[in-house]
Amino acid sequence: MTRLRAMLTAPILAALAPAPAAAQQPAAPAPALAAGAVAPDFALPGATRYGVLKAPIHLSDFKGKTVVLAFFYKARTKG
Repeated sequence: MTRLRAMLTAPILAALAPAPAAAQQPAAPAPALAAGAVAPDFALPGATRYGVLKAPIHLSDFKGKTVVLAFFYKARTKG
C-alpha cells in the first residue's frame, strides 16, 4: 500500500498544475460521480521517493484492488 501511495501522491500535483495560458482552452466540466460509482480510467506519471517513473500509472492497472488516492496540497512546499 505504501508503494502505491508513493506512486500516486506526488504526480497528482504535477498533473493538476495549470497549463500555459496560450494552451488553455475552456473545457466542459465533467459530470460528478455518484458515491459508489466506478471511476473512469485515467493515467498519471508515477513517482517514487527516488524520482518519476518512465511509464505512466493507469487506474486500470489496479482493477479488482482497493485504491486510495490522496492529495497533499502542501507537500514539498515551505508552508
